[in-house]
Amino acid sequence: MEIVLSTAYLPPLQYLQKIVNCNKVYLEKHENYIKQSYRNRCSILAANGVLDLSIPLQKLSDKEKICDKKISYHSNWQQVHWRSIESAYRNSPYFDFFEDGFRLFYEKQFVYLFDFNLELLSLVFKILRINPSIHFTEKYEAHLSSAIDFRSKINPKYNFMSDPDYLNKAYYQVFADKHGFTPNLSIIDVLFNEGKQAKEILLLPSL
Repeated sequence: MEIVLSTAYLPPLQYLQKIVNCNKVYLEKHENYIKQSYRNRCSILAANGVLDLSIPLQKLSDKEKICDKKISYHSNWQQVHWRSIESAYRNSPYFDFFEDGFRLFYEKQFVYLFDFNLELLSLVFKILRINPSIHFTEKYEAHLSSAIDFRSKINPKYNFMSDPDYLNKAYYQVFADKHGFTPNLSIIDVLFNEGKQAKEILLLPSL
């Protein structure tokens, strides 16, 4: 199975489940940037509930290709994001194991959102010990014939529970005693709470 995904900032479990359970992944590199999506936003579970973290971006024109979209550093968002992640997960079982790798992304300034997301995703692959076949689109195509299109379907506005392939496997969460189990958070939620066992949570039962 071949799939097409948008780029995503520390994407949700639904996104990683697609990657782990397919043969070939195309990352969309030529679509126009879409606001209020996982392209520059992730969701974590903090003490007060779900917390959305968004990367601010420069606006050069009304329509910009995602591969050309530049990160803005006018605000100190890196410090805010890392402090939020640290506060949410410092008491999780595996935070100490992976802290150094993730913290580097909040100390180095990347120019392009696409590059930043891709490097983070590569770190996630390394932790999960997976080596998916990742490729990039060469042009934008609204309608695809050779691959399953998830570019718009994995979106904060859509109900992920309606995805027939989504596996709502409960796992340990630091604040579950306060909020109950919260599904489909950023991949860092399952990594910090379950470590390398996260891969088993992402696999379809048939694999």
